[in-house]
Amino acid sequence: MKIDILSIFPEMFSGVLESSILNKAAEKGAVQYRVTDFREYADNKHKTVDDYPYGGGAGMVLKAQPIFDAITSLTSESEKKPRVVLMCPQGERYSQRKAEELAKEEHIILICGHYEGYDERIREHMVTDEISIGDYVLTGGELAAMVVVDSVVRLLPDVLGKAASHEQDSFSTGLLEHPHYTRPADFRGMRVPDVLLSGNHANIEEWRTKETLRRTWNRRPDLLEAFPLTDQQKNWLEEIKKER
Repeated sequence: MKIDILSIFPEMFSGVLESSILNKAAEKGAVQYRVTDFREYADNKHKTVDDYPYGGGAGMVLKAQPIFDAITSLTSESEKKPRVVLMCPQGERYSQRKAEELAKEEHIILICGHYEGYDERIREHMVTDEISIGDYVLTGGELAAMVVVDSVVRLLPDVLGKAASHEQDSFSTGLLEHPHYTRPADFRGMRVPDVLLSGNHANIEEWRTKETLRRTWNRRPDLLEAFPLTDQQKNWLEEIKKER
């Protein structure tokens, strides 16, 4: 996968892309990162990328020209049109499902905005997706882009240690993940549930399913509304509801 990031603060990405799993993914050849300062594409001597909004109002607006020219340059040799993602608080709420969708792409371009907003022609003619990572406003799109990159790259083949490492993640299954424990079995009087020490894999799987339902019901009951529960899971969920 190729991931291009357009930002006027490219230095923000060095620590993130050169550390941990994201760096290892690049070393394995699973992904190629390229961070571009789109100021370099501004067609004026001062390299300005923003201007006052028509009609007046507070703040500055990112100009269309630098973004258009940067994307045109980055895709000049591409045979297939990439996904061009605008990081924007007005965009689609980001989700694990969206991350899984983007992880199937060969080329993604992320646009990090600043100031009051974007010239609308960028949305209308260059962008395929608009993404928001939450109902709040950041000073720029860089942190949001980092979130998207991290969540997508970890899903690429051979990036995580085991192919199934992400399959049971919270939201990947549609529900929240069950609790985890590791050694020691008894830590300062706090014991690991006996079932996890039993070696009985059927009982362990049943416990994990019940705990997934319990955690989802207690923390995100909205996720259960659209989840296709089996009859057994419905019975367990009714038992969990009665616990309250």
